[in-house]
Amino acid sequence: MPFISIIIPYKSNLKYLIFALKSVFNQTYKNFKLIIIYDNANKDDLKKIKTILKKKNYFKKYNIKIIDNKKNLGAGESRNVAIRKINSKYIAFLDSDDIWSKNKLKTQVSYMEKNNISFSHTSYRIINAKNKTISSRFAKKKIMFKDLIQSCDIGLSTVIVKSNLLKKNNFFFPRIKTKEDYVLWLNIAKKIKVIRGLDIKLTYYRKTKGSLSSNKIISLINGYKVYRDYMNYGIIKSLFHLCLLSLNYFKKSNIFYSNFKK
Repeated sequence: MPFISIIIPYKSNLKYLIFALKSVFNQTYKNFKLIIIYDNANKDDLKKIKTILKKKNYFKKYNIKIIDNKKNLGAGESRNVAIRKINSKYIAFLDSDDIWSKNKLKTQVSYMEKNNISFSHTSYRIINAKNKTISSRFAKKKIMFKDLIQSCDIGLSTVIVKSNLLKKNNFFFPRIKTKEDYVLWLNIAKKIKVIRGLDIKLTYYRKTKGSLSSNKIISLINGYKVYRDYMNYGIIKSLFHLCLLSLNYFKKSNIFYSNFKK
């Protein structure tokens, strides 16, 4: 049972974080360390989180570390803070408003160990603010860089990666408000050539109004930055790939939503 570090950056919405934490503590796979990176200048929720964990005796039952950022860094940089401190074999990412199924870690780590895989992702369900499933995304068995550059088909909270893949290659999340995970996946795809996917829905991704990821203008701006600033493409090539990315996003959303409604 390889040791896993679970990284959760937190800024706001304690209600969703509690759902996320419960899904971690309910895992059938217990050999993990949970790292919560508190990324808010207001410390009210930090006190509440510590109180909840103490009251439920979770600090004694599980290996938990809370890192309090001195200043707001954003989700990507907060994950980097944790990545630099860990020495586990695997790293699992979970956003504070997402949820895992109870067999998530056990199923995915077994798959990676059996096939000697350094990076994997899975299918996932999309839920709303009330935990109702509204759609789904399916993981492809194989994704290459040429596929990923046109369509981001990897959900962050579904990813488990070997820590030495990140550290040996100096792979970290870039300083960008959204799509920071997309940049990292692209860099990894360049390195390992083939990214493996497990077509089992093991994660619930929460889609809410007002989140950064739901802001279309910010998404377009950062999508352009992915190609222009991080892939070093020219202006025309960056705009071309941004159009492909947007087209594939809407295509996936409409297809899966229509199939789900049926």
